[in-house]
Amino acid sequence: MSAREEARQSAGGSPQGADGTQRDPGATAQVVGGPPQSVGGITIVVVLVLGVAVWMSLQRPQPNSVGDMERLSRLTSGLGDLPGFRADAWFLPDEELLGFVVVPGGPFLMGSDPAVDRLAFDNEWWPGASPQATVDLPEFYVGRYEVTVAQFGAFVEETGYRADDEAFQQPPDHPVATVSWTDALAYARWLETTLREWPETPTELGRLLRGGWHISLPTEAEWEKAARGSDGRIYPWGNQPRRDRANYAGRGTVPVGSYECPECPFGLLDMSGNVWELTRSPYQSYPYDESDDREGLDADALWVMRGGAFNDPERNVRTGIRGGADPGVRRPFIGFRLVITP
Repeated sequence: MSAREEARQSAGGSPQGADGTQRDPGATAQVVGGPPQSVGGITIVVVLVLGVAVWMSLQRPQPNSVGDMERLSRLTSGLGDLPGFRADAWFLPDEELLGFVVVPGGPFLMGSDPAVDRLAFDNEWWPGASPQATVDLPEFYVGRYEVTVAQFGAFVEETGYRADDEAFQQPPDHPVATVSWTDALAYARWLETTLREWPETPTELGRLLRGGWHISLPTEAEWEKAARGSDGRIYPWGNQPRRDRANYAGRGTVPVGSYECPECPFGLLDMSGNVWELTRSPYQSYPYDESDDREGLDADALWVMRGGAFNDPERNVRTGIRGGADPGVRRPFIGFRLVITP
């Protein structure tokens, strides 16, 4: 049996929060089952199994109704100037690299040590003598912010992609949510093609994209390095929870970048809280295997999501937290950010 199949088979049980409390599955995610057993034999519930969807039909953009498209056109055309974002560039950040920042190549410490992080779940532990391991990654670029409602709306308006109306209920500078894993990949592929062909793409981005680099969801290793840097910190800003650094334990999303975080690696914002962020890594037990993230993006699997959301407690917004989502599910606390990788 494959690791992916084991992860799916472990997803049984009653709805329960990752902090051990019961949750209303109609109001929030169903958190059921748990990760593979740790060496200590303790099973902690962390896999967010959010429903099974027949999602292959969503792999390609499909037209909305005429009424939906007219409504969305009014939404995006009425935005005008959105401070900090470029209306002439699909509402991408008004920065030198359109919001992408470089993460230098090199090693970082992945996973959680329960002797250091007492809130760690056992699916964050590596097998063997050490619960953490050093992972070496090549250079990549990551979005400073989560993808916004305005950015995803520009994609839907331009392509006619069939999205959930709920994705456009929040203000345009909030992170887009109620999007599936396949929705996120569709946006990434569209943006890659668009920026590769756009004559005004910043020189550095154009060089990367025309040189074979791709825009996609991050692997969970890329996400974790971007969130914690190379020193193994528990939260993006350090080892203690801080309500002034991220949007968590709250009631709703906030505009991306609302919380300043000068201590956070690489100048990234909202790596904790606001919305869970989807990755292109299949959910399975450690050790992390990069080869699983380069193949099988069309396979039926649970896909790792990271970082926690606005309605999560401090335990769920640590840099080591690992949740999992079915590819077709859409929830108001799940969104994404993008990377550019070789």
